[in-house]
Amino acid sequence: MERTNLPSYRLPALDQDFLLGDSMRGVRFQLEYAKAEEALRNWRIRSTIVVFGSARVREDGPGRQPFFYEQARAFGRIASERGGALRLMTEGIRDNVIATGGGPGIMEAANRGAADVGAPNIGFNIGLLHEQFPNDYSTPELTFRFHYFAMRKMHLAMRANALVVFPGGFGTLDELFEILNLRITDKAPPVAIVLVDEAYWRSVVNFDALIEHGMISEQDMSVFAFAGNAEEAWAKLAAAGLEAHD
Repeated sequence: MERTNLPSYRLPALDQDFLLGDSMRGVRFQLEYAKAEEALRNWRIRSTIVVFGSARVREDGPGRQPFFYEQARAFGRIASERGGALRLMTEGIRDNVIATGGGPGIMEAANRGAADVGAPNIGFNIGLLHEQFPNDYSTPELTFRFHYFAMRKMHLAMRANALVVFPGGFGTLDELFEILNLRITDKAPPVAIVLVDEAYWRSVVNFDALIEHGMISEQDMSVFAFAGNAEEAWAKLAAAGLEAHD
């Protein structure tokens, strides 16, 4: 066989079999960080407001789903108008840009609200067999795809000025408690955290039982607040020190 046709002769950067092998896992991890980081820097995005929530919520869904969708969309609009995403700050920097997991449901609604007012917004998608596909409203050049949950979470957290969490399931709980743990352990700068719909959150997480059993303290509860709708969520973020930009 001609030597130049053998896998060993391929340039490493052009050898997909090599790049997707086990020994290159760390390199792939680095690439997932670098690709999104380069795009965000090119767009001069300094900070974000991250919105989490269920991918299963639908605009015309059952129960309170339409309300949650409507409020997530309203929040995306409000935060984009008042937070600075529409305005270039000093040296062309953008602050408080809406960032979501990029998929359907609450994520779609928040991206849609930002798009309604022409604001750039981010979708950090993850490759999954079910539920995850890019929604139609995240800015195309800021719509990313990750293989590693850890790197996706890192990008969601590292620029976040605030976190707004709508009702959701395992994925939402995972992301929420990741940020709460970073906040409690001072592994990340303080960020304002708001949970939308207190009744829902108290029904799925028994915070009082955690305090009663000594697993968390009363003070730990002070790192987040509850809100009933989009306007109240914005007000809670402002009260927590999030800076608005006219």
